[in-house]
Amino acid sequence: MRFKKDFLWGAASASYQVEGAYLEDGKGLNIWDAYTQDGGHVMHGENGNVACDHYHRFREDVAIMKSLGIKDYRLSLSWSRILPNGIGKVNEKGLQFYSDLVDELLAAGIEPLITLFHWDYPLALHHKGGWLNRESVDWFATYTKIVVDALSDRVQYWMTINEPQVFIGNGYENGSFAPFLKLPQAEVARMCHHVLLSHGKAVQVIRENAKKSPKIGFAMVTPCYTPKSEAPNDVEQARQKSFAFDSTSIAFNNAWWADPIFFGKYPEDAVQILGNKMPEILDGDMEMISQPLDFYGVNIYESRANYASKTYAENTYLGCPRTQMGWPITPEALYWSLKFLYERYGKPILITENGIAVTDWVQLDGKVHDPQRMDYMKQYLRELYRAMQNGIPVIGYTYWSIMDNFEWASGYDKRFGLVYVNYQTQERTIKDSGYFYRDVIASDGKVVFADS
Repeated sequence: MRFKKDFLWGAASASYQVEGAYLEDGKGLNIWDAYTQDGGHVMHGENGNVACDHYHRFREDVAIMKSLGIKDYRLSLSWSRILPNGIGKVNEKGLQFYSDLVDELLAAGIEPLITLFHWDYPLALHHKGGWLNRESVDWFATYTKIVVDALSDRVQYWMTINEPQVFIGNGYENGSFAPFLKLPQAEVARMCHHVLLSHGKAVQVIRENAKKSPKIGFAMVTPCYTPKSEAPNDVEQARQKSFAFDSTSIAFNNAWWADPIFFGKYPEDAVQILGNKMPEILDGDMEMISQPLDFYGVNIYESRANYASKTYAENTYLGCPRTQMGWPITPEALYWSLKFLYERYGKPILITENGIAVTDWVQLDGKVHDPQRMDYMKQYLRELYRAMQNGIPVIGYTYWSIMDNFEWASGYDKRFGLVYVNYQTQERTIKDSGYFYRDVIASDGKVVFADS
């Protein structure tokens, strides 16, 4: 059993989580820069000021990727590094950094997959209302045009926005991520609409201006529910729950985001439940949002479930295996999510993130042994292969993340990387899982099906 020869085996990171250099070479502040300085929001009072120092060490990091045989690298760009005020004058040094990084990747035989926005919203635009302001659609389009003009002669794969569910849900709905706000439902809904419009307009900008024929998608999260069994009734119940609107959190819904993009309308149950809290929809809005896409990008770590504070969630049980993040290990999520998403939206799927945080360290022999991560990858990749064998077109698999990094409000304790980072010295050490992933890629996935 093997994956197809042209399967994209990749790894990912995000600008704020790895780059550091938060005030260097003309970069402007973003909301994470600003709201982590007081030490009150992130574990141990940590921030991304230095992170993995990828800004200065990207050539070393690309060389590591090349040594592992990684075929593509999903990176995000820092909007405020390119446009310090979010709009206005371009910071040429910031733009040059990404141009140099793209060149380094291509020279190493690695395809760059660019995500335009991965949560680090420019502070200056936040002060202008951010996603609440309808002008945010044009701000994002202007930024997109600058990036496309500079990089599209070498970049083919584009993702507009990463996990809108999370940066809206955690950043503006429950207040656990920057800018740490808790807004009324009507304002959250309006933000969502503007994010969707920004996505659609960015797609238009890429299509109209790209020098190299583009392949465009996004990176959603919020996976699907998994059925209790494969009995038809259980499967159908899981499918319906996967796309039903949950009013307890506007942001963390599948159909709320994807239906406008693929069907040109908000789901009927959402419209009925929200009523006068629905955002204002102007003529042409839904046409703008529903621009044609080439793939459905999705980040999947666990199956979706209803959570209750004093009981077990549907995907958990007494003593269930969990990652260092506390997330249950549910490999079947990779099968059922892909099945339900493809059957509903009909687009090829790219796994834009999948991975596990475990407790690992450099041991006495100078190596990092992480067998749990290797087993996790095997289990999830087997379910991915199962989906492909059942006719679901999957473009590729992107491991999160290439290296340990700043894990948002969890700081630096949670290690997802294939490469261990010593944050005191910035020394990199390839973990056993990194070498395992090298073997996965070299064998077209054959080693995934070995029992040891």
